Amino acid sequence: MKHIYLCLFMVCISLSANAFHNTTPKSETSKIKLYPNPAYGNEIYITTSATGNKIVTVYDIFGGVQLKKQLTTNTLDISRLSAGTYILEVIQNNTTMTHKLVVK
Repeated sequence: MKHIYLCLFMVCISLSANAFHNTTPKSETSKIKLYPNPAYGNEIYITTSATGNKIVTVYDIFGGVQLKKQLTTNTLDISRLSAGTYILEVIQNNTTMTHKLVVK
C-alpha cells in the first residue's frame, strides 16, 4: 500500500513540475504601465511593452466585469466607473497582464 501512495505522489510531483516548466515567466512578458493611478479624471493611459490592439477588462473587487473594451490607442475612458478599487486586465498578443487601478 505504501508503494502505491509513493507512486501516486511521484506522478503528481512530475505532472506539477511539467506544468510549471511549460509556462512563460510573467516578468519577461508582462510589462504594463498605467497612469495616472490613482485616477482622478475620466481617462487613463495604458502602455505595454508589446504593440497591437489590447482587450481591456476592468473588474470590481467582487470579480464582476465593470468595463470591457478593445483598444487601438493607449487611452481608456473610465467615466462610467465610480470611485473604488478595481483590477485591470489587459490581453495583448496572447499575453494576459493585470494591474490594480484606483479611481478617486
